[in-house]
Amino acid sequence: MAAAHYKVILAYNGSDFAGFQRQQSARTVQGEFETGLRKLGWDGQSILGAGRTDTGVHAKGQVVSFSLDWAHSLEDLQNALNYYLPAGIAVQSLAKVTPTFHPRYDAKARHYRYCCYAQPVRDPLREPLAWRIWPEAQVEWMNTAAQALVGIHDYKAFGSATSEGGSTVREVFSALWQADGDEYQFDIIANAFLYHMVRRITLVMVKIGQGEVPVQTVEDALMSGSLDLTGLAPAAGLVLQEVIY
Repeated sequence: MAAAHYKVILAYNGSDFAGFQRQQSARTVQGEFETGLRKLGWDGQSILGAGRTDTGVHAKGQVVSFSLDWAHSLEDLQNALNYYLPAGIAVQSLAKVTPTFHPRYDAKARHYRYCCYAQPVRDPLREPLAWRIWPEAQVEWMNTAAQALVGIHDYKAFGSATSEGGSTVREVFSALWQADGDEYQFDIIANAFLYHMVRRITLVMVKIGQGEVPVQTVEDALMSGSLDLTGLAPAAGLVLQEVIY
């Protein structure tokens, strides 16, 4: 039986992993997935992934693909993979695709979500998946700033290219903050993202919402290509929600 090509939707809690991409001396999502896959007879060199999430960043809809000679059903393959994967990683769904499918290059857009909550003291039950901020933030100010992000821009003030000498121009399709009680949720969809782009944007907009910097900061940074603020929002609040094809 010839090997088939599979597309997998993968979820993981990034807290225990040094990012998605395989590393020689660190525990990563790709490394753990490939270890599990080898137990099913996979002899490939590397799976393909839609993107490389940072250390501590989570995913609900990461996409990977691989070829495998598998004589059983898709359900059996999903169950077998989840049996061998650690508790922090789970195959949500899988499907057979054409051999030419590439999870990164075929993607039209990526959707990230960043979660915060406003409390003066830490909440041990929420902090693994959200950034605690204080004081509270004004959603209206953050959404005004977020609208400046939409469109085709050079985002070099907010991140670095994902390859040496690579372009820092991207297209953001939507960027929106929503509040529910003391929780804040930022959804951003773009054709692709720079390294650390979402976490730096989030940091700047939270500071805008807290009145520390003016709303104009995002627009000024896009125009000038530089940003005085340094630092990133914590990795724990960020989730790769979906890769759109």
